[in-house]
Amino acid sequence: MAIKPTFEEADKNLGKSLSFWNLFFLSMGGIIGSGWLLAALSADSVAGPSVVISWIIGGVLVLFIALNYAEVSGMLPRSGAIVRYPHLTHGGYLGFILGWAYLLTGVTVPAIEAEAVVSYASTYLKGLDLVTTKAGVAILTWPNGILMAIVLMIFFFGLNYLGIYFLGKFNNIITWWKFIIPILTFILLFALSFHGSNFTAFGGFAPLGIKPIFSAIATTGIIFSYLGFRQALDYGGEAKNPQKDVPRATIASVVTGIILYALLQVSFTGGIVWSKLGIKPGAWASLVNNTTLAAAPFYHIMKAAQVPLLVAFAVLLLIDGAISPTGTGYIYLGSGTRTFYGMSIDGYLPKLFQKMNKFNIPIASLIGTLIIGCIFFLPLPSWYQLVGFISSATVLTYTMGGVSLSVMRKTAPGLNRPFRLSAAGILAPVGFLSASLVVYWSGYSVLVNVIAAVFVSLPLFTWIFAVQRNWMKPAVAYPLGLVFLIAWIATQVNGRWVLAASTLPLKDHPAFLLYFAEMLVELVVFSLVVWASSGPEGKQAVNRSWWLIFFSMGTLFLSYYGGFGPLKTPVIAFPLDTVLAIVIGLISYYWGVASGYVTPEMQQILDGEAPGQVGTEQPVVTGL
Repeated sequence: MAIKPTFEEADKNLGKSLSFWNLFFLSMGGIIGSGWLLAALSADSVAGPSVVISWIIGGVLVLFIALNYAEVSGMLPRSGAIVRYPHLTHGGYLGFILGWAYLLTGVTVPAIEAEAVVSYASTYLKGLDLVTTKAGVAILTWPNGILMAIVLMIFFFGLNYLGIYFLGKFNNIITWWKFIIPILTFILLFALSFHGSNFTAFGGFAPLGIKPIFSAIATTGIIFSYLGFRQALDYGGEAKNPQKDVPRATIASVVTGIILYALLQVSFTGGIVWSKLGIKPGAWASLVNNTTLAAAPFYHIMKAAQVPLLVAFAVLLLIDGAISPTGTGYIYLGSGTRTFYGMSIDGYLPKLFQKMNKFNIPIASLIGTLIIGCIFFLPLPSWYQLVGFISSATVLTYTMGGVSLSVMRKTAPGLNRPFRLSAAGILAPVGFLSASLVVYWSGYSVLVNVIAAVFVSLPLFTWIFAVQRNWMKPAVAYPLGLVFLIAWIATQVNGRWVLAASTLPLKDHPAFLLYFAEMLVELVVFSLVVWASSGPEGKQAVNRSWWLIFFSMGTLFLSYYGGFGPLKTPVIAFPLDTVLAIVIGLISYYWGVASGYVTPEMQQILDGEAPGQVGTEQPVVTGL
């Protein structure tokens, strides 16, 4: 079947008004959101003072990921970029799976930012009953808290509806505020209420051990706080000079974020006055269970210091508790919109999601992002509940950064690369491992929910993409999707792991091996039926996707028996489990690179290059 030209022509309908500074501020606006306001508390509760190392390690891992995307995005800047690269390198089957995973994160981040705003608002709007406590976690109440969050989502929608030029200019102003307040917070806390004993007393620098340093990276909001770097990639199709500005903005935002977050964590940990907070000194794990403190951590830390200047400045933090998450929320609503748009361009969703409003914004995609984001308030009405899911699902898609770079070096060696990553033979697999380890460290209870949510989408692949692409006959595609959907949901319900893995006693669960085997059989059988029912193009796409199923299920299996799983006595203890996670990652990476090929869409790009673009690389050599 001939490829429709809309794949490459679609971005021409978008506005081209974003400069380097617009892109940098979009990424920084995504990075500085609810993470700096809430993650410092949850991070301290998991790892204690040593969590400062977690911020640095997490930032460096994200930097490795970003470096890989910097080359690819400079070569092929696209709106909804990350969701479109897997389609170009491995075809429609793998592209759909990772596109859906990325879509889940794009639509949930605005929701988590709205939850953060409501959480901080509960500190001074006490009469509205916005937040309550369940199982030691602060959650939004129904109807007051959740309805207020929905109103915020509608506000994010309005800002995006007015177009990219307005959003870029408006975001520059907001991001300056978001820069200044965290910097002043660090300076004031460090200068006026810093207690160095918090880093040495109560069990020392790492009172909870070494393993929590790594688990904190994935589960407490650390990786989540850095994920905003992707904004420059997602808005690449709307940049004035994308091939140079997108890579520069991406890398600069990550480096800036590492410095800022590490300093903020130092000031937060050193600013804790245990006696004023009513918490036993050194009871790090109890910090997040204090509902009052959890609602607005930096605010209450400053108030507890009882230093007049800090108490006065704390009021600004309540204001920032609305501004910072709001600034990130509307950016991510736009990012989710472009993910919808990108999936529609790839053919995974109907063309309706490419329809523009008068401001050149994909309006149906914007509406879809709003609606699905609001739905997530119901099962996960808490920032602390949602952050691990978002982090793991997002980083699962980021595994494609290094793979895409290496595949495109083979399949499109002549494309112009304004930014060319040096030592890519080392940094590409390191970037993949950076993402794969974060996925593993997120823990079994998070990972099993991610796996369930990602693969439940496979029926949509057969019902929409496979039929429209003439890969499968409707008489096969529709029943196959329905049977898989019923079987997959039944497995998750009977297994009782999903949405309950962290709370139900192990003895109440059926055997893990049976649960795992059911999922694996369902995925393999579904994929084989798609393969057998498709023509040459569909067969090739399925063949090139087996490595992702191996990586996902292999990591899940190890996660159950490893040090980050639910077993009180792990079968494979830390750090051996992490070594095995690296082995699974390396096998998956090299298998993934070997599976890449010149897809029909990539061939279209190669055939459509303008004169002077192919073979005119201007390499920018970089490294760490």
